Amino acid sequence: MPRAGTAAAGRAPPAEPALIAQVFAALADGRFHSGESLARTLGVSRSAIWKVVAALRTLGSELHAVRNRGYRLVHGSEPLDPAKIRERLARGVRERVARIDAVWSIDSTNSALLARPNPATGDSEVLLAEYQTAGRGRRGRAWLAPPGGALCLSMSWTFREVPQDLGSLGLVIGVCALRALRAQGIEVATLKWPNDLLIAERKLGGVLIDLRAESSGPAAVVIGIGLNLALGATMLRQIAASGTAAVDLASAIGTLPARNDLAAALVSSCLEGLLAFERLGLKPFIEDWRAADALRGRSVSVTAAPGVVRGVARGIDLRGALMVETPQGIRRFISGDVTVRL
Repeated sequence: MPRAGTAAAGRAPPAEPALIAQVFAALADGRFHSGESLARTLGVSRSAIWKVVAALRTLGSELHAVRNRGYRLVHGSEPLDPAKIRERLARGVRERVARIDAVWSIDSTNSALLARPNPATGDSEVLLAEYQTAGRGRRGRAWLAPPGGALCLSMSWTFREVPQDLGSLGLVIGVCALRALRAQGIEVATLKWPNDLLIAERKLGGVLIDLRAESSGPAAVVIGIGLNLALGATMLRQIAASGTAAVDLASAIGTLPARNDLAAALVSSCLEGLLAFERLGLKPFIEDWRAADALRGRSVSVTAAPGVVRGVARGIDLRGALMVETPQGIRRFISGDVTVRL
């Protein structure tokens, strides 16, 4: 699944993953906890707690350490809870979620779901992770966020048959993600073709679609959504140095929605969107996409199979292709990378 931070993961000092997860959960309230109290509660030594704190910092978490007060996460982060997510799903789609799992660490949530059998037609499986060791975005790009600093979510779905507009599914999921954010009171995000969510032209998140279709029979997809919640200043600088301008919700809006609420809103919106897409294709989503289009009217460069094409973005057509006005006329792109030309 995609990750909005693009940076190389460091190697954590030796510490048991289960203990790292326990300490992270204990610090998730954003308050100070002394090393002594953490060690006593978890039945380990103070040295073990020190190693866990070092490991969390290596993974990108921002922690304060204050003498006589202890440790605290700079950005408190509600631990992911499958039961809470399920109970907060929209009633109309809850029964379509066969399984929800949340893990501390995994290589990639998309890759893990791809390794499972396809869910039954019309059902979904959902997988979330606090941290990914090999998160990926489009075209094999790395995508990283610190533990608890992002929403790393993947869901699988099996269509009854291959939808006519399947190539536009990434646009549909982008609209669904935007609707979920707005349901949580977040109105500032826009969409960048083909799969990015932006705030003020900086990357907030992205969508990654993995298709698994056979020559005959249903088509299954794994849909990955990554949203930056609180990357921290160090991680944001690291991402900027790699050439990606990123933003997180903590710096954009201040108070963050609860992660389990946001996860439930995303799953609900995407499942409602998948049901509509299966019946009606891209049509019910076009106007929302066009209203949130961050590229329309901008001078852009599109890198695609023919090479680099420069022109003015003119929105998407009825099949989801990007239209670019060039001196030779309108060019349409069904895939490619787009950059805005200043």
